[in-house]
Amino acid sequence: MKRYGHVTAIDHSDFELRKGEILAVIGDNGAGKSSIVKAICGAVIPDEGEILIEGKRANFTSPMEARNMGIEIVYQNLAMSPALSIADNMFMGREIRREGWRGDWLRMLDKKKMEQFARDKLTELGLMTVQSINQAVETLSGGQRQGVAVARAAAFATKFIIMDEPTAALGVKESRKVLELIQDVRSRGIPIILISHNMPHVFEVADRIHIHRLGKRLTTIKPGDYSMSDAVAFMTGAKEPPEIEAANA
Repeated sequence: MKRYGHVTAIDHSDFELRKGEILAVIGDNGAGKSSIVKAICGAVIPDEGEILIEGKRANFTSPMEARNMGIEIVYQNLAMSPALSIADNMFMGREIRREGWRGDWLRMLDKKKMEQFARDKLTELGLMTVQSINQAVETLSGGQRQGVAVARAAAFATKFIIMDEPTAALGVKESRKVLELIQDVRSRGIPIILISHNMPHVFEVADRIHIHRLGKRLTTIKPGDYSMSDAVAFMTGAKEPPEIEAANA
């Protein structure tokens, strides 16, 4: 539960992410999609209820606590510093210091180690089309910036990744690349929560679809069992939703 005065953003809502899956979250504007995902990652503290991760209760009071547990978020605005380099953006807030007194006392950063790590991660995901790992993020295309944000999340996530509208501002070619990145990350065993209004993308990559309406989980469906028109009808209340499938043991 989460209330803002007389407005109930999360109304006794259930949410379930399974191992190794891409779970798409869809719903109309104001349905509460962002609120429940923010509650999962510590950006919003629920008034009631509990969050269990791998069976253990998690009480996050900030996104940093969630990140320390291995939960990464790719925001719609990417949350990157345009003037900094690709390597600096990947390590923002978790910079590697040099060994010995230079790192301990002078707090000097190990630039070479960070640059090599960033280069390796971008290469793993097939993103080394950039001219240099040291070029400023503001010089990259929209698709390349999104790729760096995804690579940053994939590099440090150990539990799961939340992606908020990752293809919203991209063209057809760049969106295709991001979808391939999402599937590549999933193939590495990292579950993904994908918030999106783009139904073709949702039905292409999602294993299950969580439909949110009026602050609650309305139902969950599998893309192979229903059409995009069905999903929209459930989401808008034009059609009766199916029963929620029980989780596998």
